[in-house]
Amino acid sequence: MWGRRSLLAALCIALSSALPAPAAEPVGQAVVIRTEVTGQGGPIEVNTSVHRDERIRTSQSGLGQFLFRDGTKLAVGWGSSVVIDKYVFDDSQSVRKLTIKAAKGTFRWVSGNSKSSAYQILTPAGTIGVRGTAFDFYVGSDGTTAVVLLNGAASFCGPGGCRQLQQRCDCVVAKPNGDMSPARRVDPSVLDTLGNPRALPFLSGNQRLAGGIGMLGGCNMASVAPERKDRPRPPPAVAPAPQRQDPPQRQAEPQKERPKPDKPHQDRPHQDRPHHDKPERPDKHEGHGRHDDDGKPGNHGEDHRGHDRDHHGYRDRDHNRDRDHDHDRDRNHDRGRNFNRGR
Repeated sequence: MWGRRSLLAALCIALSSALPAPAAEPVGQAVVIRTEVTGQGGPIEVNTSVHRDERIRTSQSGLGQFLFRDGTKLAVGWGSSVVIDKYVFDDSQSVRKLTIKAAKGTFRWVSGNSKSSAYQILTPAGTIGVRGTAFDFYVGSDGTTAVVLLNGAASFCGPGGCRQLQQRCDCVVAKPNGDMSPARRVDPSVLDTLGNPRALPFLSGNQRLAGGIGMLGGCNMASVAPERKDRPRPPPAVAPAPQRQDPPQRQAEPQKERPKPDKPHQDRPHQDRPHHDKPERPDKHEGHGRHDDDGKPGNHGEDHRGHDRDHHGYRDRDHNRDRDHDHDRDRNHDRGRNFNRGR
C-alpha cells in the first residue's frame, strides 16, 4: 500500500516539475534605457515589460527609467540593484501594494495614483514611508542610506527610530546599526558622509533624467558635480603650434625733399632789364611786381599785359615823332635849296 502511495507521490512530483512555471505578470515597462540595464530575462530595452519579483541591475554607466501601471515612476541610476518585491493590483489605475527592495545604488521615486499607504521602499538601513512624495535615495555598498525629499512628505524608520522629512531638500542619513542623522537641509558635505562623490547623481547633475521626472531636484548640489563617467571624455585640447612671425620690416626712411632750383620767371623778363627807352610811368607800373601776403604775385599777368601794351604804345609814338622830325628836316632842306635858287 505504501509502495503505491510512494509511487503516486513521485509521479505527481515529476508531472509538476515538467509543467512550465506560470509567467510573472507585467507591472510596468521601461521608458528610458541608457548604456546597459538588465532584468531577469536579459538586457532591458525601451518598452520592455518589467515583472513582479524581477531584479533590475544597471552597469557603472547605466540608467533606466520605469513607469508602473498606476503612474509611479522609478529611475535607477548607475551601479544599482533593485527588486520589485510585491505588486498587488487594486484596479487598472491603482495598486493595493507596491514594495521594492533597494540593495544598492541611487534612485529617484515619484508616487503614482495609488494611496500613499500602498507604497513601501525597503533598504538595508530602514524603510522609507511615502506620502504623495518625490524623493531621491542612495544605498551604499555597506548599507548606509541617504534620503533627500523633493516634494510632499516622507519618513524614514530604522533600528534607531524614525525621522520625518517635511520640507523640500530635507535629508536623512542612516546606517544599518541604527545610527541616524537628524533631518536637515542637504548640502555637498553629504557626499563626504556617504564616502562616494558619485552618490545622488540626479541632484548633482552627473546623470540626466528625461521627461518631467528630470525637472525635480537641484537643492544647490549641482555646483559640486564630479566628472561624469557615463559620458565619453573629450580629447584633450592640443595647443596650436606657434605661428612663425616674420621679422618686423624696417620702415623706409622718408626721402628728404630736395630743394628745387629757382626757375627763371619766363613771364617776367622785363623786371630784370632796365628800361632806358621809355620814361618812368608810375601810374602804369603801380601794380607791377606786387606780392600778396603769402608771397605769391598778385595780378601779375594782368599788369604784365598792360605793361606790354604801354611799352608798344610808347615805341610807336617815338617812331612817329622821329618820322615827323625827319619830314620837317627834309622840308626845311627843300626850302633852303629853293631859297638859294631864287637868290
